[in-house]
Amino acid sequence: MSCLFCKIVSLEIPAEIVAESELSVAFNDISPQAPTHVLIIPTIHTENAAGLAKMSATITAALFTAADQIASDRGLTGYRTVFNTGADAGQSVFHAHLH
Repeated sequence: MSCLFCKIVSLEIPAEIVAESELSVAFNDISPQAPTHVLIIPTIHTENAAGLAKMSATITAALFTAADQIASDRGLTGYRTVFNTGADAGQSVFHAHLH
């Protein structure tokens, strides 16, 4: 598969992984747009958040659980989560990912 994020999940491409589980992998963004900018992706491939929502509520919840744990581990008192869905919304890697 030629998906960049699938290659990170399979460890074909290195990433600064900050958390992982059976359902998700979280890593620091290589071009951060904020002081803390982590991408959390499902370990299975689906193109975007809409596809993920249709596929599995359990995996979707796992992404948000990971976000909360990472924020807690980093001592953040607040955080923002974003899914860009589709090129018109700014999605550039077509594997669902939570910022």
